[in-house]
Amino acid sequence: MRYPTIADCVGNTPLVRLQRLLPADSSNTVLLKLEGNNPAGSVKDRPALSMINLAESRGDIHPGDTLIEATSGNTGIALAMAAAIKGYRMILIMPDNATMERRWAMEAYGAQLILVSKEEGMEGARDLALAMEAKGEGKVLNQFGNGDNPEAHYYSTGPELWAQTQGQITHFVSSMGTTGTIMGTSRYLKEQNPAIEIVGLQPAECAAIPGIRRWPEAYLPTIFERDRVDQILDISQEEAEHTMRELARREGIFCGVSSGGAVAGALRIAEQVTNATIVAIICDRGDRYLSSGVFAPR
Repeated sequence: MRYPTIADCVGNTPLVRLQRLLPADSSNTVLLKLEGNNPAGSVKDRPALSMINLAESRGDIHPGDTLIEATSGNTGIALAMAAAIKGYRMILIMPDNATMERRWAMEAYGAQLILVSKEEGMEGARDLALAMEAKGEGKVLNQFGNGDNPEAHYYSTGPELWAQTQGQITHFVSSMGTTGTIMGTSRYLKEQNPAIEIVGLQPAECAAIPGIRRWPEAYLPTIFERDRVDQILDISQEEAEHTMRELARREGIFCGVSSGGAVAGALRIAEQVTNATIVAIICDRGDRYLSSGVFAPR
């Protein structure tokens, strides 16, 4: 008998119905994909394992090599787990305003952490990763430009949602960071039914929502294809955090700020349509944001 490894536990996450945040008289169904149920706690487990496995299969990397990646948190944790599974040394570069929970999780998996300033941000982290690769210090997986990132969602997240909704999904809502989740899932779902509406979330001007970005043009992920997204919504810091807290207190769903933003977007869509099946991605768990104070009583 073959028993599973931890890598076999990535994906096939639950899809649950929103109960109390949706008005009782709504004709719509809002469903949430609980990606925090992945072993390293986020949707990024899928592309992290995919990027390493597919790079290995092409002979681009070999166990024992050093991998480098810029991250705001979830991808770093997922890559640290995947590197531990597969036998790689992992160097992660992130802004120093990341919560301690995220830093500690990466280090718990054995990754080396390098911090850049809040002012340098993810752009600075990405530049440093490429500079280190140029010096021969390791191989950058480049989640922002690596087709293996959306490919993971084309072959897992998309098919799971289609099967779990029995083909009834009408809208897919996802926060956008690297854009891998929305790119791969959109591609799959549109192949099944071109009428499915794909909705992306970005932070409103001046909002700082962990995991999602309003990228300067020069840093826009090269995996992003604008025509795969039907509508882009701006989400304010206040709306994302309020919805995140409401999800915990009224639905028992403990998640991060970007997930709160995705659900806020789904609820906006639900106000505009009827008889729809709207799916939003809950990309991680709330416990990695506790030290930031976002769950403190208001």
